Amino acid sequence: MTLDAFSGLASRASRFFAMGMVALVLAGCSGMNLFGPPKVKAEPIVPAAALYQKALDDMDRQYFQTAITTLEKLDRQHPRDPLTEKSKLMQVFANYRMGKFDESILAADRYVALYPGGKDVPYVLYLKGNSYYAQIKDITRDQQLSRDAIDTYTLIINNYPSSEYAADAKEKLLVAYDNLAGKEMSVGRYYLGNGQHTAAINRFRTVVEQWQTSTHIEEALYRLTEAYLLLGLTNEAKTAAAVLGHNYPSSSWYQQAFALLGKQGLAPEMNSGSWMAAHRT
Repeated sequence: MTLDAFSGLASRASRFFAMGMVALVLAGCSGMNLFGPPKVKAEPIVPAAALYQKALDDMDRQYFQTAITTLEKLDRQHPRDPLTEKSKLMQVFANYRMGKFDESILAADRYVALYPGGKDVPYVLYLKGNSYYAQIKDITRDQQLSRDAIDTYTLIINNYPSSEYAADAKEKLLVAYDNLAGKEMSVGRYYLGNGQHTAAINRFRTVVEQWQTSTHIEEALYRLTEAYLLLGLTNEAKTAAAVLGHNYPSSSWYQQAFALLGKQGLAPEMNSGSWMAAHRT
């Protein structure tokens, strides 16, 4: 074999080798898409009615999270279907039943934003209010949840007074009021015990002026009697005791206020110029 022929053979061998390597590389990449990310398999479209019925069946079995997943699929696949409104309503309910109160509140806000005139708005607001109410902590904690519950229940009572949810909203409203009043009393007693009499009076006054239906009103009037005496404001102290005695004559708090004044030779007496005179019923 001549040198030229050998060189030609070597050249062809090199090309075959290179082509073989390319083939191996391509084979190794056969599972990869070299021209972009793999395509996501399209979600099969299921009729809205079938999805809604499946969600209802899951709720009957108390599979609430599964139901929510199905309802979200309905919203995604059929955003303009009439069943979407019911779907969003059921998401509020399902989250509430699971105790996912923050999610229920968000779902309620979405529903009201999308369907402000919907016939189920009172019910959605009721579930939202209950979601706040269920999270209300003891009076030593921040009471923002109580305020949020009050705002929501008040909205139901004012805008939907004839709805079936208004009566229960009124009852729960009293509990939320009581929590706020209890918080004010707790802080007021702390101030009073630390000699911050004016700060304490401001807290007790808030209870008398804003939370008159709370169970703390009697003690608030007694504490006002006590705090005003400590400041030497005897007319205000006598008025606080007089209002307490007029509204709650058999209260043990009135008996204590009467005795406290008696130790200083004083007795309950209404001062018409006092801010408390307006709270005599």
